[in-house]
Amino acid sequence: MNSIVRSVSIETEVTASDFRNAMRQLTGGVSVVTAGRGRDISGMTVTSVSSLSVDPPALIVSINRESSSWPLVKRYGFFGVNILTSDQLDIAERFAGKGGLKGADRFAGARWMTRASGVPLLADALAAIDCEVEDIVERHSHAIIIGPVLDVTVSPRTAALAYWQGQYVAIDRDEDALRLAEVSVPAPRAARKR
Repeated sequence: MNSIVRSVSIETEVTASDFRNAMRQLTGGVSVVTAGRGRDISGMTVTSVSSLSVDPPALIVSINRESSSWPLVKRYGFFGVNILTSDQLDIAERFAGKGGLKGADRFAGARWMTRASGVPLLADALAAIDCEVEDIVERHSHAIIIGPVLDVTVSPRTAALAYWQGQYVAIDRDEDALRLAEVSVPAPRAARKR
């Protein structure tokens, strides 16, 4: 196989604003990443959670190294990923910093549980995933954390919270599937009027 290596010089620079506007086009599931134990806890709202592998089960999450959660992830070596339901907008906003609450105060008003790691996990999340830190890659303002999954709790609920174009959006499997079926599936021939 032949490969061609080219040296390309790019004269323009992508601004943070341009990049942010481009990334707003990517719809992301909303999760709260939690870290710490006891009263030494914090969490943050993210859209940067992704599956790394199924065998073994592992996640990747990217978090800002300026966040209050970062030192707790490093100190304790565990983190939780709480995938939010569409009716947990208040939790998403609280953990994003709205209202000025910090640390353990962000956890008030919701039911939390712990599993193997001791990290707080949201009892009513679509899925609450307990992870151990396996590797950390620090780049620029963020750290990419690779976390094998220790435990998973999945809810039977069907409506997720997503983030798109700078706004929170509800996605409901049942309701949205019905709407899509109405506009995209032609009626059977027998049902069509002649």
